Amino acid sequence: MPATRFAAALLVAVAGAAHAALPDEIQVYTDDISAPGDFGVELHVNTTPRGRRAPEFPGEVMNHHGLRVTPEFTWGLTRTLEAGFYLPMVHDAEGRTLFGGPKFRLKWLPLRPAEGASGWFAGLNGEYSLLNRYFEVETRRFELRPILGWKNDDWLLAANPVLSWPLNGPERGGRPGFNPSFKVARTVATDVALGFELYNELGPLGRPAPRAERAQTLFFTLETERTPLPLHLGIGRGLNDAADRWTIKAILTFSFK
Repeated sequence: MPATRFAAALLVAVAGAAHAALPDEIQVYTDDISAPGDFGVELHVNTTPRGRRAPEFPGEVMNHHGLRVTPEFTWGLTRTLEAGFYLPMVHDAEGRTLFGGPKFRLKWLPLRPAEGASGWFAGLNGEYSLLNRYFEVETRRFELRPILGWKNDDWLLAANPVLSWPLNGPERGGRPGFNPSFKVARTVATDVALGFELYNELGPLGRPAPRAERAQTLFFTLETERTPLPLHLGIGRGLNDAADRWTIKAILTFSFK
């Protein structure tokens, strides 16, 4: 299948979603992984100029007019394993600064093309989170993120069909949530790529939430390594009333060998 046809199919393969409880990291995982012994920091910064205002439970911190700043620390363990943890901070519309709760992850990427080569990549990322009760009723959660994709010099295509299990609260022991995300990027100049990312949360696996309760957000993205630090920028538009209307995100990457 030609890359352009595959890209179009990837973007329309899933319809509908719901908002994330704490959008501290808005990212589709690809074939990036730290080399053994390398330490890195990704600084995730995103804000919602216009978002939902109706809480789903008493005391919920809303994204509307909120600012999220999250340092993510990574460490390359082996050629195929990477460990990481997050420390999300939130400044909300009421002027409060809150700690979202720590998150720990382990990424395994056994299949990926050599540096500069074309080909398929695949792996898994597991994440355990301890969220503040202001962001989600189920404060402990495990997420399994499959990583699937293909790239060459011109195109990058990726999918993360994420599964998320609550480990406490009223939904404990239920079906995992199904939250697929997709990415299509095209290199337009040396070290510069433009693309789209689609984020979805469909509700429990096998029992999708009603369409009106699903949110879907489409981001236009720019990525460049021409700046002193690799930079990812995105502007997201909610595609229905269940989503935040506008979200702006940025990711800065620092690497230490």
